[in-house]
Amino acid sequence: MVNSFNDREKGFEAKFKFDQETEFRITARRNKLLGLWLGEHLGLNESEIDDFSASVVASDLEEPGDEDVIRKCMADIQMRGAKISDDDIRNKIIE
Repeated sequence: MVNSFNDREKGFEAKFKFDQETEFRITARRNKLLGLWLGEHLGLNESEIDDFSASVVASDLEEPGDEDVIRKCMADIQMRGAKISDDDIRNKIIE
């Protein structure tokens, strides 16, 4: 009986690990797509867009949640004087 509990515990741990890795990949992909979209709207060229989207993905590692990504995007928007609002970024994240 102890073995079945240990096996069950290992199964739950493996599922939890898999779910966390999957969530991380999904969020990283979402942030990359956000960076590609925003880079295009900021008028960056193709090589700059790739670098920009990578920086958006990296910005998500600063703190839990989306606020670090939004803060990074808004700083770049303001620096380039683009007409994209905070709500536009939040809606694109949801999309």
